[in-house]
Amino acid sequence: MLQRTVRSVQYLLLGLAAGSGALVTVVAGATGCAVLVVTHLGAPAFLAATTAVRRLAGLERRRAALILPAPIPTPYPGAEPATVAGRARQRAAHPATWRDTAWLTILFPLTLVCAVLAVVVLAVDLAALTSPAWAWALPPERRGDPGFMTLTTPGRQATTALAALILLPAAAWLVRALAAGQARLAAGLLKPGRTQRLSERTDHLARTRSRAIDAQAAELRRIERDLHDGAQARIVALGMTLALAERRLKALGPAADQACTDLAAARADVNTALDELRHLVRGIHPPILTDRGLDGALTALFADHPLPVTADIRLPHRLAPALEAAAYFLIAEALTNITKHAHATTVTVTVDTRPDGTLAVTVTDDGQGGADPDGSGLTGLRRRIEALDGTFTLTSPSGDPTTMHAEIPCAL
Repeated sequence: MLQRTVRSVQYLLLGLAAGSGALVTVVAGATGCAVLVVTHLGAPAFLAATTAVRRLAGLERRRAALILPAPIPTPYPGAEPATVAGRARQRAAHPATWRDTAWLTILFPLTLVCAVLAVVVLAVDLAALTSPAWAWALPPERRGDPGFMTLTTPGRQATTALAALILLPAAAWLVRALAAGQARLAAGLLKPGRTQRLSERTDHLARTRSRAIDAQAAELRRIERDLHDGAQARIVALGMTLALAERRLKALGPAADQACTDLAAARADVNTALDELRHLVRGIHPPILTDRGLDGALTALFADHPLPVTADIRLPHRLAPALEAAAYFLIAEALTNITKHAHATTVTVTVDTRPDGTLAVTVTDDGQGGADPDGSGLTGLRRRIEALDGTFTLTSPSGDPTTMHAEIPCAL
């Protein structure tokens, strides 16, 4: 408690010095900007004034740590435009510039009132508490003054000291309350605004989500490589071993016919497992997507599709792995649904990047429509697109063609 009180007094007294410098800075800066605003030196003068304001406000944010649990965070962006005029416009448009100026303007009168009140209350209480030790030094003619009437006799001096001791916690509380109120007011003006905090939080979540998506895509590629190079290779080797054993048994004659039959069945099971594993690998992350990109993977996908696919793919460069995977599986799932349910004869696929940095994917068929937008397959696709900040729309009137459209920001 004593330490908090001492820090509070220190905070208020330092505020007097800071308030004096702040008042001079604000007045000089405002005067200089007002005089030079009509000249070509207006922007440099504004930058100089706001730089001084920011530095003093920065000191105020750190000074608040004497009372608050931590310094007040800075609300300013890290990067500024290269030109003087651009920096001046950015600072003029930033709300924190004017909140800092407002705080520095009121700092001196506010601190003056708080510091004088705190020092007077604390000094009077401490003087009364120690009055038995110094009351004897009062001149006799002064002991009758209203302020010293309680010190005329030793009994009154003891009573005054006892009352001061009782009131000392209240005086210390008042000092702490004045400092805390000033520090909270400083935090209210100097900390980042709600809009800026929300913007910074959104940027942070976007960065962390992007890293999580990239990590997930990398993990899927690792699983695909492990299955392709590990389990799949071992199953192929097992099939070759079984084939070799079957040929050797056939050389033994009719006595080994049953064993050959069992080996043939085992080879069939191995081939089935290998096909299923290859299908699983392609479902996790098609190797061709990593090797040839979205354009090459889609070309191979269209070549294997039973329906004729008219493709218009315009991709000037490779996209992020997560973006390529989302677009690939969207189109693959759409083609699968068209084959199973649409009764279509042709499919049109369009993939391009917009000038605003958005990947647009459109899949249209000439089928009978009536697709359920809340089906499990389409719901999974929608969630995958929305996880990348994209939008997914399905237009499928009964009896008419179905159009599936997705837009995904490329800046993941």
